[in-house]
This record gives sequence, C-alpha cells and structure tokens, in this order.
Amino acid sequence: LLQKSKAKPNGKKPAAEEKKMYLEPEYAKSRITDVGFKELVVLPREIDLNEWLASNTTTFFHHVNLQYSTISEFCTGEACQTMAVCNTQYYWYDERGKKVKCTAPQYVDFVMSSVQKLVTDEDVFPTKYGREFPSSFESLVKKICKYLFHVLAHIYWSHFKETLALELHGHLNTLYVHFILFAREFNLLDPKDTAVMDDLTEGGAGSLGRGQRGVGTELQGEGEAEPLARAGPLLVVSSLAWEMCEQGCCSTLP
Repeated sequence: LLQKSKAKPNGKKPAAEEKKMYLEPEYAKSRITDVGFKELVVLPREIDLNEWLASNTTTFFHHVNLQYSTISEFCTGEACQTMAVCNTQYYWYDERGKKVKCTAPQYVDFVMSSVQKLVTDEDVFPTKYGREFPSSFESLVKKICKYLFHVLAHIYWSHFKETLALELHGHLNTLYVHFILFAREFNLLDPKDTAVMDDLTEGGAGSLGRGQRGVGTELQGEGEAEPLARAGPLLVVSSLAWEMCEQGCCSTLP
C-alpha cells in the first residue's frame, strides 16, 4: 500500500524572505508541556517491541493528520503546487513504479490514505490476542515514519505562519520533538531523509529537550492517552486534539 517516494533537489534556492520563522527562539522553544520526552519514548519493561512501535506509530499518524488538518485549507493545489521542503521536492510513485506528479495536498492525501489502510489492517497491525506481526513490520513502520516526517516538514516550511496565527505552534513543536525522539530511539528515520530539517532538530528545537509552554494554550489532563483502536502508550501529545477542537481550529478527521 505504501508506494515509493523520492526526494530530489528542485533546483530552487529557498526564498530569501522566508527566513524560517520556526527557528526564531520565541517560537522554536514553545511547547504545550515540559515533560521529558527522552524518557517517554523508551520501551517499557515487559512490553513487546512491535506492540510499542504499533501503538506509537498509530497515534503519531492520528496526530500528524490532525495537525495538518488545521492548515489544510491553506495547503491548496494553487498555493502548494509541489510537495516541497526547502529546496527538496518529494515525488510519489504508484504501485507500478510510475512517478506521479502531484501537488502537496495530493501527496498528503496519498500518504494519509495509505497509512490509514495499513494501521487498520489486522494482518499488518494486529490488535487481537495471538495474532503475529508480519516479518516486514519494522520496515513498514520506517516507511510510515518517513512519510509522516514529510508532512510535518511541509507544515513547518510552507505553513508555519498559519500555524502561528492559530497559536498552534506549541502543539506542532511538541508533536515534532516527540516524534523525532521516538524515531531516533528505534532508528526509524534515515538521517539523510531528515537532513532538510536539521536546523530545527539540532538547534531551534532546543536540542530536542524541554521548552516553553505555548502562548494562549494550557495542556489539559497531562499524561492521559487518547482512546485508540489498540491500547496506546502514555502520550502527552494526545490531549492536543481536544485543545485544537475546542479552539475551533480543526476540521473533522475522516
């Protein structure tokens, strides 16, 4: 279900006026919680590795989907004619290996539709006792994480101004930090694939540690996990869904 996607330089230099607002300290260090994510991502004792990967991957998918939905009305085929991050353009390849020319919203739709099919497939993400994970499970999780990273990177690069206007930059930063630390803990992302956001990952994000709470938002029910199809881990980020919806900043997820 998940097809290949390739990143290629688009030959264009980053717009001079862009100046990467997401790197400005007052925005980059904004968080909705001061929790230590480095400890949160570690595999708990007596928890199966694949179950931990499945639970977290499913939850990250829902939250990246939700985060994107807050700016989806601005991510149009006209405004985002390519799925680009900095000077890198992402291409989608169909099941026949044919390159598909698509806009950013089309690319995101391909990603979300493909991942949705995987995480709801009992043969891939089993939820019933006694069902085994497929031998290719880890490689599938890595592909999912790569595509979710593309979506997060696009939000930062092309829609951070809108995210800032909605006062959801603290939510975005919290999700990004948690996601990157989880991926690093289990080697789920190739450093070459994430290089386009190294400036944020290594610098602006405050060395992926603690930050400042976002302006205008408070975390409700810290430590409560959002109910999912499978028993989810302790994910502080999960409460951002309720905050976003209460602010009226998101559309209903499919």
